[in-house]
Amino acid sequence: MTSRGRHRIQRAMSAVPAALAKAIGQLTDRAVLAVAAKSIAITLASFAGLGVGLFFAMTAAAEAAGWAPIHGATMLLTAIVTALAGWLLFRVVALAVLQFFADEVVAAVEARHYPARAAQAKALPFRRDLANSLRGLRRALGYNLLALPVAGVLIFTAVGPPLVFLLVNAVLLGRELTDMAWLRHCGGDERANPVPAGERALMGAAIAGMMLVPFAGLVAPVIGAAAGTHLVLRRLP
Repeated sequence: MTSRGRHRIQRAMSAVPAALAKAIGQLTDRAVLAVAAKSIAITLASFAGLGVGLFFAMTAAAEAAGWAPIHGATMLLTAIVTALAGWLLFRVVALAVLQFFADEVVAAVEARHYPARAAQAKALPFRRDLANSLRGLRRALGYNLLALPVAGVLIFTAVGPPLVFLLVNAVLLGRELTDMAWLRHCGGDERANPVPAGERALMGAAIAGMMLVPFAGLVAPVIGAAAGTHLVLRRLP
C-alpha cells in the first residue's frame, strides 16, 4: 500500500469517529429529537400496519382454502413473519422515512457547527424530499435483492450472509446519509459528493451495525444523517 493510501485510511479512521461523536452529542437538541421522534413513530407504525395487514391476509387465505381459521396460530405466524420482515427491511424503511425529514437534521447540524454554511444552504422542497426518499428506497431494495444470491451461496458459513448484507448496506448507507447534506450544497452537481468512498463506507458500516442493536437502531439513521453532514461540510471549500 502506498503512503497516500495509508494517509487516506488514517484520515477516514479519524474523521468518521469524530463525526459520529459530534452527531451523538447533538441528540439532545430539540430539532434533532423532534426528527428522531417522528422517524421512529412512522417506522414503527409502518411495521405495525404490516403486521395487521398480514394477519388479515393470512386469515382470508385460510378461509379461501377452506381451512378453519385458528386465530392463535395465525397471530403467532403473523408475529414471526413480521419479525423476519422487520429484521430484513428495517434499514430500508427507516432510511426511506428519514429522507422526509433529512433537511431538518442537516439544518440543525449546520446551525450549531457551521453557521456560515447554513446561510448558503438551499432547503429542499417536499417534492424533492419525496423523490429522494423513493429513489433511496429503490436503491436499498435493489442492492439488498442483488445481495441475496451471494448470501445464499455463503449460508453454510453462518457468518457469510450477515457480512454480505453489512458490506452492501455500508456502501448504501454511506452514500445516502452523506447525500442528505450534499444535496443542500451541491449547486446542481448531485454526483460530485466530496466525501471519499472509504469514509462513506466506514460511516455506513458503523450505522448499519448500530441498526442491529435494539433501541439504538431506532436513532441510528438520525445519527447517521448528522454524521454524514459533518463529513460533507468539513470538505467543502
